[in-house]
Amino acid sequence: MFQRLLSQYNIILASKSPRRQQFLKDLSIPHTIKIKEVDESYPSNLKAGFITEYIAKKKASAFEISPNEILITSDTIVWDGKKALGKPKSKKEAIAMLRDLSGKKHETISSICITGQQFQKLDTCTTKVWFKNFTEEELTYYVENYKPMDKAGAYGIQEWIGMIGVEKMEGSFYNVMGLPTHLLYKLLKEVENES
Repeated sequence: MFQRLLSQYNIILASKSPRRQQFLKDLSIPHTIKIKEVDESYPSNLKAGFITEYIAKKKASAFEISPNEILITSDTIVWDGKKALGKPKSKKEAIAMLRDLSGKKHETISSICITGQQFQKLDTCTTKVWFKNFTEEELTYYVENYKPMDKAGAYGIQEWIGMIGVEKMEGSFYNVMGLPTHLLYKLLKEVENES
């Protein structure tokens, strides 16, 4: 699908996320994984999508890119209307995050940054998710039996809690899983058309 792009560039994905890596495979995009540890702090005045855009660009700035490389960086948060929920640092924090989201609407926001030596493209996707009211037993069961620790907002929509808890959603399902794949495809197509 990206023959012209792939003949000119090597694609690098800067992500440890197994879901993001699998998405690129599923999109038939050959790529190399390169990881650099980046401080993901951000200015306290930033809100919602401005946070993910800032961090996606910050991740890109950690790399030196050669003329034949394209770097993909991304960041996802859950925005509860007032604050960003990133990855929980403990099971206790995971339960607290989910308790905070229980019975309410939240937004999953992801930004994708595509960086070449001479260009940078940035775009953001927001998905609205409505959760049912969870019982403490449900929250504890999920956190003890699944893997919330590597996920923004302490949950994976594709896991048990998403199956029982998502009452309604507006926007991209794949965004909530961690990468708005339609947006990645659109940005790469733009690069291909402009190269």
